[in-house]
Amino acid sequence: MNWKQLFAVILAGWFIVNLLQSLFTEVMNDEAYYALYGKKLAWGYFDHPPMVALTTYLSALLFGGNLSVRFVTILLQVFTIALMWKVLEEKVPDSKKVVLFFVLTASMIMFASYGFVTAPDVPLLFFATLFLYAYQRFLQKDSWVNALLLCISMTGMIYSKYHAFIIIGFVVLSNFKLLANFKAWVAVVFTAVLLIPHIMWQADMDFITFRYHLVGRNFGFQWDEFLGHFPNQLVMFNPLTLGALIYVLVKFRPKDLFERALFFQIIGFQVLFFLMTFKGYVQPHWTVPTTMAMIVLLYRYSLKDAKLLRFIKRWVAPSILLIFIVRIILVTDLLPERLGFHGKEKRALAIEQVSGELPVVFTGSFQLPSTFQYFTGNEALLLSGVNSRQTQFDIWQQELKYQGKPVFIHGYVHGRSEEYDVDGYQFHGMVTDNFQSVNRVRIKYELPVEEVYPGDVIEIPFEIINPCNFDIDFNHPEFPVRFLITFAKKRKIDFSAGEVSKQFDILAAGAEDKASFCVVVPDLEPGKYQVALTLENKICPAKNSDFASLRIKGR
Repeated sequence: MNWKQLFAVILAGWFIVNLLQSLFTEVMNDEAYYALYGKKLAWGYFDHPPMVALTTYLSALLFGGNLSVRFVTILLQVFTIALMWKVLEEKVPDSKKVVLFFVLTASMIMFASYGFVTAPDVPLLFFATLFLYAYQRFLQKDSWVNALLLCISMTGMIYSKYHAFIIIGFVVLSNFKLLANFKAWVAVVFTAVLLIPHIMWQADMDFITFRYHLVGRNFGFQWDEFLGHFPNQLVMFNPLTLGALIYVLVKFRPKDLFERALFFQIIGFQVLFFLMTFKGYVQPHWTVPTTMAMIVLLYRYSLKDAKLLRFIKRWVAPSILLIFIVRIILVTDLLPERLGFHGKEKRALAIEQVSGELPVVFTGSFQLPSTFQYFTGNEALLLSGVNSRQTQFDIWQQELKYQGKPVFIHGYVHGRSEEYDVDGYQFHGMVTDNFQSVNRVRIKYELPVEEVYPGDVIEIPFEIINPCNFDIDFNHPEFPVRFLITFAKKRKIDFSAGEVSKQFDILAAGAEDKASFCVVVPDLEPGKYQVALTLENKICPAKNSDFASLRIKGR
C-alpha cells in the first residue's frame, strides 16, 4: 500500500468513526440550539454569524435524527484534514509521514470532538485552514488567484465566527509588509463587500452580537477563571501534545514568514485569552483555531528533531487510545447527566407527557427550550430574565403570539405551579389559559447619583414603553406585574422592591408613560454594582432596561 492509499484509507476510517459517533452520541445542548438556527435562516444570530446555521440547514435537508445536525460537520472535518495535509507541503511523502500526521491530528482532543459535534468552530477550522493555505500560496506568489483565495477564506472565517479577526490580525502582525501589498488590500475590500448582508443585519439589530461578546460577558476578575485557564488548555489540546508544542516554541525559531505567522497565531491566542481572564469569562475552546498551526509546526519539527519524534511515538501516540476510550464512553450513560452527553431526550419527553400539545414556556437558559423542541418537535418559548443572558430567542420573540392563550410554564411559579415526577425527572410547572409576559416592555432611566450608602433613598425617574400590540395588565389574575430594582455584582444579583410614584393598572399597546421609582438602598457589601429597573410577573424578572453603574460605599 503506497502513501496515497494509506492516506485515503485512514481518512475514510476517520469519516466512518465520526459517522458512528454522531449516530450514537446524544445531541448536545448547543447543537439543538444551532438546529433551531437552521430552521430559521438569517444573515446573523444573537450569538454567532450564520455559517453554523447553514451547516445544520444543509444537514437537515439530507438526513433526519442526529445526522440532521451533524452530517455537514463530519464532511467539513474530512475536508479540513485533507487541506491541512496540503498546507504541510510534504516534498517526499511516505507512509510513515502519513501516520505521523494522523497521530498528531487525532491527539488534538477538541479538534477530534469537532468531527462529530456541531459548533461554529467547525466551519471556522475549515476556513482557517483554507486561509493558511491561501496565505502560504500568496507568500510564494501574490497572484490574483491567490488573492481571491484569501478573500474566500477570510469571508468564510468571519461568517463562521468572529475569532476570524484575531486570526487575520496576528497574520498581519507577523508580516507588516502585507499592509503595502495592493492585492492583499483588494482581498480585504472584496471580503468587506461580501460581508455587507451580515453587517446590515447587525446594524438592524443595533450590533447586538458585538455588544454581547465585548461587554455582556464581562463579569470582572474571578480567581477560578484566572487559575483555570492553562489547565483548561491542557484538556483542549492534550497535555502531551501541548507539551511537545511548547518544546518546539522554545527550542526553534520560525524559518520563514509562514512559520512566523504560525508562531504568532499560537502564542498570540494564548496570551490574548489569558489576559482576557482578568476581565471576565473565557471559554477554553476559544483557542482551538490554532490547532492547524500546532499540527504544522509539530509535524515539521518532529521530522528534524529525533528527540521530539521519539516523544510523539512513545507518549502522544498512545494517548489516542485513551481519547478513543472516552469517545466510546460518550455513547453510554456512564457519565453524569450534568456533563450534557445524555439524559436530555428523557427529560424532554418527561416534560411533554405533562405539557401535551401546548407550547412550553421556559425561563433562563437556552438549553432546555432548544433540546425540548429538538427531541419533541413541539414549540418551546424562552423568557430571558435579568439574571440570565439574552439569546436568539429574544430576537425571535415567539412568546408574543401566545399572549392570552394557553401554554405550559416549566419552572416554579410562586403559589401556582405544581411539582411533577415523570420517569425520575422532577420539575415544577403549571398550565395557564391566559398567558402574559412582560419581557418586551422597555424602561429608560438615568441614575440621579453615582455613589450611595446602604439605607439611602434613591428616586429614579423613568419612562416605560410598551412596543407590543397587546395591553399589559399589572393586575393580571395569574401574572400580576410589579417593579423591582436589581443590584448585580459579578455573578451575584439581588432584587429590591420600592414605591412607584403612580398607580399602573393597564399599559396599553404602544403606550408610553413616565413615573419615578423610589427605593431604599439595601445593606449590601461595598463595591461597584450594575443596577437595572425590571418588571417581575411571578414567572421571572425581565430584562426591561439597560444596566447602569452604581457604587455602594461602606459606612
